[in-house]
Amino acid sequence: MELSPSFFQNRTLQQLVENQTSYTLSHAAMHVFETHEQAEKVLLQFDQPVLASMLEGKKVMHLRDHNSFNFLPGESLILPSDELMCIDFPEAQQNDPTRCLAMAISEEKIADVITLMNERLVRSEDSEEWNMIDYNFHFTNDVGIYQILRRLLFLFTENHPNKDLFVDNMLQELIVRILQTNTRKIYSDSALQLQNTHRLAFVIQYIRDNLHQNITIEALSKKACMSESHFHRVFKNELGLSPIDFINEERIKLATSLLKDPSKKIKEVYVACGFESRSYFNRVFKRKKHVSPGTYQSKANHTPSL
Repeated sequence: MELSPSFFQNRTLQQLVENQTSYTLSHAAMHVFETHEQAEKVLLQFDQPVLASMLEGKKVMHLRDHNSFNFLPGESLILPSDELMCIDFPEAQQNDPTRCLAMAISEEKIADVITLMNERLVRSEDSEEWNMIDYNFHFTNDVGIYQILRRLLFLFTENHPNKDLFVDNMLQELIVRILQTNTRKIYSDSALQLQNTHRLAFVIQYIRDNLHQNITIEALSKKACMSESHFHRVFKNELGLSPIDFINEERIKLATSLLKDPSKKIKEVYVACGFESRSYFNRVFKRKKHVSPGTYQSKANHTPSL
């Protein structure tokens, strides 16, 4: 994700490690951090909940009570207020900086959106109400979240008298999509434990176990004991995407894992993931990963020369 020209016109580079450019509005503040040299154990903390999203480069994140992990472009992280981050920058260079977006959102705004969701997005009868985001949630941006972040980067840096209103509307959609992404992860991680008591968790486990086969909405709705139309509506309300989109998302996750094996042929991969043709596999993969399967496999297996 590239920063807009207006960002570079208005920012000043005052330090080489975590140089901060900030824009503050009523319910949120956007901070862009740039690091131009390698560094270790850099501490950072916010007094509001934060969505951190990597734009360029690589960070290694150390959080309280969590294992260290690589933080890469296309990924985001939800952090609670006052969470102390310890960050390493193993690859940052003057001409190849690490850049990260940090969107601090007021708890009042998050609570208002959750109230709205509970009024309008009715969950299935065996689900609890929507509630606060699961903090320290690390995920890969889907297309919807990616596009919202791009729009927010533009809106915050735009000199427009109504940008506070524009940003407020985009924040609402962002929070809804993050909560649905978080719910999707909870169902996926807990599917085995919940499959006897929660129909969607049972269906998700079935999908993950049968990605190589033809999976129909008719079969899934029967397993959930719902009509096809009711199943489609409940699934999309709960997880934020249609059953077909979820199946494709899971298939692409499997494909990225298989492509890390340099001996795997592309045909072997798409057949193992349940795609009927290479052209459809290429199209879905590129839409979600922004590169072709062949390019992804080459990059995944490329070892830089010393």
